[in-house]
Amino acid sequence: MLMFIEKKPMTKKNSNTKLKISNGQKDISKLFLKRLLVKVMFSLGIGLIGLHAQTDTTTGTVTDIDGNVYKVVTIGNQVWMAENLRTTRYRNGDTISTTNPATLDISNEIEPKYQWAYDGDERNVSTYGRLYTWYALTDKRNIAPVGWHVPTDAEWRILGRLFGGDSIAIDKSKQAGTMYWKIPKTGVTNKSDFITLSAGSRWPNGKFVQLGKYGHYWSANEEYPGWAWRMLNSYEGENTIHLGSAPPKIGWAVRCIKDKD
Repeated sequence: MLMFIEKKPMTKKNSNTKLKISNGQKDISKLFLKRLLVKVMFSLGIGLIGLHAQTDTTTGTVTDIDGNVYKVVTIGNQVWMAENLRTTRYRNGDTISTTNPATLDISNEIEPKYQWAYDGDERNVSTYGRLYTWYALTDKRNIAPVGWHVPTDAEWRILGRLFGGDSIAIDKSKQAGTMYWKIPKTGVTNKSDFITLSAGSRWPNGKFVQLGKYGHYWSANEEYPGWAWRMLNSYEGENTIHLGSAPPKIGWAVRCIKDKD
């Protein structure tokens, strides 16, 4: 905000000088009021835009190469899958590998490209989707359906703003109750069809953990080599969209976003 500092006029006996100074103060006051009015109008405009952006609508479906059908939700100017990715194939039809057994240690592999059902149990896939290493989702063969892609960390940040700010974004996107989250949080409103789920994690050493407690979603880009961005939703802590980075050999969920026209 611009600050206007009013200086006391120098005492002069000349009445014309006093008149000029007085007129100058009036001009400054008018300018200040005009600027203040513009600022208020601008703020209201931003508020209205923000309210509009938070309107979420389910807008059809998208189908991956395996024939899995996903609900689609429009949030502001972004179009997202409303469900976690479940594909076992790349866009060109090539298979995304998995391990046998599901708990195989892949810690020493250089760039492992795998997908898993949580705990190796296919019954978990319809609800939670599959867990993918970051190397699988960034393969040039493309893991997303045609016209879609894995979101960047910048697109996750935009989503937080469209929900009305990171501080309330997670609870607006989280499924309420205990069906998908073992420990419910107060304040969860689920005021969107985006619905984040606690899909858990698959560590490089082969352990499956955190189902019902944490939902990690990969981003398409690295913070720096060996550490890739991901979004975290949790049953505890602050209700924020938390973006951090982690080793890309971990298996986490994927939520795709539609390409811009």
